[in-house]
Amino acid sequence: MSADFSFQLLAQDGQARRGVIHTPRGDIRTPAFMPVGTAATVKAMMPESVAATGADILLGNTYHLMLRPGAERVARLGGLHQFMNWQKPILTDSGGFQVMSLSDLRKLTEEGVTFRSHIDGSKHMLSPERSMEIQRLLGSDIVMCFDECPALPADRDRIASSMQLSMRWAKRSREAFGTRPGHALFGIQQGGLEEDLRRESAEALQEIGFEGYAIGGLAVGEGQEAMFGCLDTAPGMLPQDKPRYLMGVGKPDDIVGAVKRGVDMMDCVLPSRSGRTGQAWTLRGQVNIKNARHADDPRPLDADCTCPACRNYSRAYLHHVFRAQEMISGMLLTWHNLHYFQHIMQGMRDAIEQGQFAQWERDFHALRAEGDIEPL
Repeated sequence: MSADFSFQLLAQDGQARRGVIHTPRGDIRTPAFMPVGTAATVKAMMPESVAATGADILLGNTYHLMLRPGAERVARLGGLHQFMNWQKPILTDSGGFQVMSLSDLRKLTEEGVTFRSHIDGSKHMLSPERSMEIQRLLGSDIVMCFDECPALPADRDRIASSMQLSMRWAKRSREAFGTRPGHALFGIQQGGLEEDLRRESAEALQEIGFEGYAIGGLAVGEGQEAMFGCLDTAPGMLPQDKPRYLMGVGKPDDIVGAVKRGVDMMDCVLPSRSGRTGQAWTLRGQVNIKNARHADDPRPLDADCTCPACRNYSRAYLHHVFRAQEMISGMLLTWHNLHYFQHIMQGMRDAIEQGQFAQWERDFHALRAEGDIEPL
């Protein structure tokens, strides 16, 4: 393990990149998928179970943790790693995206955002400086700049104004972050679907200087085709020797398309949220375990999967416990989904190293197109 934060690019196949991020808490193999631990937990999972799926890093939410239990309390209790019993790296978002979703409860100024808690209505202020302070108190290994992320679609003037505000906040975030050996601050590129605004943002961020760069403002309503159109150019605007993080993405085919276009890191709540609602992601696509066709099926969810849900339980059992609203349903399906997401990440890492990414991608889509196995 390195005593500092660094990124090493190991292989490239087309635009797809295979690398490793070195941190004092361990290495992060890229392309990397980060499970989301919103409130210091990946829902329905024990931390050691998340690690068993192959995850090298988790994401925590600044907004939720500042409201409950509070960043100062987490710091008094030893920091987020000790608090949630996760000793690998943690990335925390800045709180900006969550505040964006509270449009009816917030007031935006140059200084920052004043908003009311969705929990109890209490009033709070988030600024670049306060976001950096909260993430320092949490002990995050990778800290995100405080930014504003407008929902799409939005008119060009709104996107431009928002991007320029985010760049001013990025500079303040950099100054407030200071020097923290072993920790990293990522800048966030904004600009909606406007290529020239994305380029302006990337240039402004590189002038400030960061340990990594995120692509923000996507997966906010624009659709996959538009997102991929943006990703055809946006990653290449960012430094080759620094990790690139696409925020809030996504479905398996979103992830594969992003890696194809040069993205190194992603996160999404989808594996755990789907698991709690009876949705399983498999090599053959999505399976709705609540459907009656599974009630008498003794076969595993996915015969090629090695997760506990597939090794030890039948579709009939998974169908039963979901219908009976037993907690084990969400636990098993979430474990399976996280295992599957990490499985495709490992598949892409191997394929890039071998110069076989294009063939791997064709096989990935072909198997999904076949659909789920036939009912008995």
